[in-house]
Amino acid sequence: MTEPGDRRPIAARNLAVMERLAGWLIRRQASPNAISGWGMVAGLGAGLALAGTAWLPEAARPLWILGALGIQLRLLANLLDGMVAVGRGVTSPVGELWNEVPDRVSDSAVLLGLGVAAGNWGLGAAAALAAMATAYLRAMGKAAGAPSDFRGPMAKQQRMALCTALAVWCALVPLAWSHGLQLPVIGLWVILAGSLLTCWRRLSGTARALRGGRA
Repeated sequence: MTEPGDRRPIAARNLAVMERLAGWLIRRQASPNAISGWGMVAGLGAGLALAGTAWLPEAARPLWILGALGIQLRLLANLLDGMVAVGRGVTSPVGELWNEVPDRVSDSAVLLGLGVAAGNWGLGAAAALAAMATAYLRAMGKAAGAPSDFRGPMAKQQRMALCTALAVWCALVPLAWSHGLQLPVIGLWVILAGSLLTCWRRLSGTARALRGGRA
């Protein structure tokens, strides 16, 4: 469980529907770690669905939609696991692992899947590595004594929002458009470049914080 003061700022956490859903899970004593695990399952499913658009082009439209839904379910689980942990006041010796490892698996699955869909798995792998580096720098800074740095411009929410938008677009437009415009390729380049910029911002901000300046 992440400490309440060390949580990613997410506006949706304050929505009434999210509070009711979290309350329903709390009353049923749902396990935050189990919620994290199901989020990882959703992320893996999203990645497979995105890759499936290249393997089964005749089913590309429903697979793009399934990919988008899987991404959003993954994010929903990421939101609810922390809310349930705080609401139940529970901690776990392995809570931090469940908080981080499923995220890294889900990020990699989605971006690799998008790379396969784009016909460039190497670009997907590069984007996945850059995304993992943003999380590594945040965790490294926290371990060194700096506040957790969730700044973007390509933090988890931004990466997954872009992937979701790409999947929905590719599901709705004529297939020739998505192939002709190479939007998945462009999206992966944006994620790669934005993640590298995010790494630089987090690294420099953490360094300033550790020197005693403002992050």
